[in-house]
Amino acid sequence: KKKTVSFSTMPNDRKLNSAAACIAFMLEGCELKKVRSNCRTYSRFFVLDADMRCVRWEPSKKDSEKAKIEIKSVKEVRAGKKTPVLRSNGLSDQFPDECAFSIIYGDNYESLDLVAGSADVVSAWVMGLRYLVSYGKHTPEAPGTGHPSLRTSWISSVFELADLEKSGLIPVSRAVQLIKALNPGMKASTIELKFKELQKASDRAGTEVACDLFVEAYCELCTRPEIFFLLVQFSSNKEYLALKDLLTFLEVEQGMEGVTEEKCWEIVSKYEPSKEGREKGYLAIDGFTRYLLSSECSIFDPQHRAVCQDMAQPLSHYYISSAHGACLLEDSAWGRPDASGYVSALGSGCRSIELVLWDGPDGEPVVRPGPSAVPFRAVVGLLEQHAFAASAYPLILCLVVRCSAAQQRAAARCLRKTLGEKLYVEPPDPAESFLPSPERLKGRILIKGKKLPPGCEDSEGDVSDEDEGWGPARRAGADEPEGGPRRLRLSRELSELVSLCQAVAFRGFEGSRRAQRYWQLCSFSEVEAGRFASECPGELVSYNKRFLSRVYPSPMRIDASNMNPQDFWKCGCQMMVAMNYQTPGLMMDLNAGWFRQNGACGYVLRPAIMREEVSYFSANAKDSLPGVPAQLLHLKVISGQNLPKPKGSGAKGEVVEPYVCAEIHGIPADCAEHRTKTALQSGDNPVFDESLEFQVNLPELAVLRFVVLDDDYIGDEFIAQYTIPFECLQPGYRHVPLQALSGETLPHATLFVHVAITDRRGGGKGQRRGLAGRRGRRVREYTSTKATGIKVIDEVFRTASQPLREATDLRENVQNALVSFKELCGLTPAASMKQCILTVAAWLLHSDSAPSVTLNLAERYPPMEAQGPIPELLRKVLTAYETMIQTSRTLIESADAVHGKLLQAQQAG
Repeated sequence: KKKTVSFSTMPNDRKLNSAAACIAFMLEGCELKKVRSNCRTYSRFFVLDADMRCVRWEPSKKDSEKAKIEIKSVKEVRAGKKTPVLRSNGLSDQFPDECAFSIIYGDNYESLDLVAGSADVVSAWVMGLRYLVSYGKHTPEAPGTGHPSLRTSWISSVFELADLEKSGLIPVSRAVQLIKALNPGMKASTIELKFKELQKASDRAGTEVACDLFVEAYCELCTRPEIFFLLVQFSSNKEYLALKDLLTFLEVEQGMEGVTEEKCWEIVSKYEPSKEGREKGYLAIDGFTRYLLSSECSIFDPQHRAVCQDMAQPLSHYYISSAHGACLLEDSAWGRPDASGYVSALGSGCRSIELVLWDGPDGEPVVRPGPSAVPFRAVVGLLEQHAFAASAYPLILCLVVRCSAAQQRAAARCLRKTLGEKLYVEPPDPAESFLPSPERLKGRILIKGKKLPPGCEDSEGDVSDEDEGWGPARRAGADEPEGGPRRLRLSRELSELVSLCQAVAFRGFEGSRRAQRYWQLCSFSEVEAGRFASECPGELVSYNKRFLSRVYPSPMRIDASNMNPQDFWKCGCQMMVAMNYQTPGLMMDLNAGWFRQNGACGYVLRPAIMREEVSYFSANAKDSLPGVPAQLLHLKVISGQNLPKPKGSGAKGEVVEPYVCAEIHGIPADCAEHRTKTALQSGDNPVFDESLEFQVNLPELAVLRFVVLDDDYIGDEFIAQYTIPFECLQPGYRHVPLQALSGETLPHATLFVHVAITDRRGGGKGQRRGLAGRRGRRVREYTSTKATGIKVIDEVFRTASQPLREATDLRENVQNALVSFKELCGLTPAASMKQCILTVAAWLLHSDSAPSVTLNLAERYPPMEAQGPIPELLRKVLTAYETMIQTSRTLIESADAVHGKLLQAQQAG
């Protein structure tokens, strides 16, 4: 990965965490590039007038009175490339989105388009201008001072409580502890340094601090600029969010539905630290930060914290969290054995566990041979206690038999006696075609193993024994039979415990279609499954619709490493037995992250396209899939909080220099990775402020992984990671709880991100980023049908091609009209309709001479109409709105007829 760094025109130690700091920066002025409509750029020095009434620039050919914009004429300040000029071809790729901003001003809604050297500079100007525009003529003399704010009063009251002697001073050590208690995760050394710095600046060195110094230190240390900018964007008075502001934020940004004022009161009373704020229903910066850091604003959808999928489908329609038996006993081939691995696997939702039975002393089988044997009885006792601690759904015990028939009988008796009613031994119903559902098998333990042939009447008999389980056996030093298929002497008592999971040899896809029964299960070696996945993925997907399949690890994995479970999930394989829960890294992150969904119950419903009787899904599809709408993930990585140093790192400096990699894992068409730039010398709280975009063709099978790495390292660069299924992402501003390599959550370490998910615009091939400007050249792609080569069938389906074209046109026309309307409002395609309407309303409110515009929501297709003459931009917006309403209306009114024609063709076929 090549190293990329950001250049900044802002001093590193300067933190813009208040409107006052932003305005002070604008009063000093700085160089920005002014972009003309012909796409040429000119460097100019921009400055805010001392009376804070206008922004000027120089040098300029205009006289100085024309090279300025009055604050009162500003309609809107847009961050990013949000105007036609900045979006145009010539410029789009020359600078990043976060370095651009535009000022929309005047009665004709003209735009002044500017490019800065860094995102910090953009933030300062956008923040300061929005603040001044909101306050209008009655700008406070020095913003942020004047009467004590909610925040200052609250921090002062905290100080007074700590001032036990009532002397107006408290010891520095107590002040440090106070700030640390209010902001867990912050290092004491950082706080001490800040006090020293402020004491030096105000010539008040000593071991005690006064209230004003304490307030200043708290505000400088505990204000996150990115959250402050967000608050200012939604606040109607720039100090705090009133209930109405909070409601708007929750609906518009967080995508919450049905938010009430009561809910907003609840949030304020739970998170706002100041008594006055709680009483008046105000959420100031500290309360807002606490709320955004709370579990309510986690990136993980709370709906998935409980079981939320349909659990009444056949067992073969689910991915099942599985663990490798040998790996649960030890850290690697050379580790100490310990049965507690089973307990931790069950605690994390594992629903399939493998036990390899060996002859042990005193006629009792063990699950590991040799001097450090673990008795089978002890493991079964643990399973009985912990089987359903984390999940009520069935547990599958996979028995691999390597012991004598006599010890098998002892094992069978132990299972019956210890597990009792939990053991599922009812014979399968031959009239059924599919396995029972997890719902029907709740609280039951299923035994997977070999069964004696139907005609065998003896107390034991010979059965074939496939290669499975010999990997760990070989490592344990067991002798391996040579030549020909192995035979195994199996006792009837153990055979009778096997019901719905009878292990059989794989007879090929054709043989399975003809002869395999639904309760029979095949195990594939990792190598064999990998070959099928690449050579005949469609066959493997179809096979897995009806039968369970297990993939076990290659005996070559003597280091207990893990394979990539996605390679087999994409083919529908339900049980990855090669997952070693004690080997951390990417593969285990994917497995643990994937099974976090659906209440972490160990069962995840497979995508519909992999369950439906008739579906043409190939795991190796390189583009969008028939019948599955592709989605775009718009991910903005904003900042990181309390990032630790890499473990065991010999990093050169004391400070980490982190960057974030966002990875999508899924079907091959979806696998992608983007990284942010490196945040240099940023302490533990770096700001990245970078937008990344991914196209996801099969969202139900995709996983998003965040990895934080250190660019300034010698040795280990890994800082933290978090893995989440795509379907569990919550939109809006979210915190990502980071985890260590071992999977434990790192206290207070988070990433702050913004998530938006949209349908891919206009279907067809996904556009590469940066080509978005060439909109006119894209040829619309229509859904077509695949010829079967059977003339009569092909002719029937040919009648569907016209309604398919109509359907595509109806959908694309609406999507294109929506995007055009959003872009004219200065918003991204990810924006919601509420954001668009609020934006247009804000323009009209900030203008003395604005026309009156009405939106009549009483009508089914609400018109938006203006009275009197209107400026060009507003006219374009109203026209785009009208187009969007009309295309939507056409779609709504024509959909049933087009759908009817498609159904007709389908039924005839």
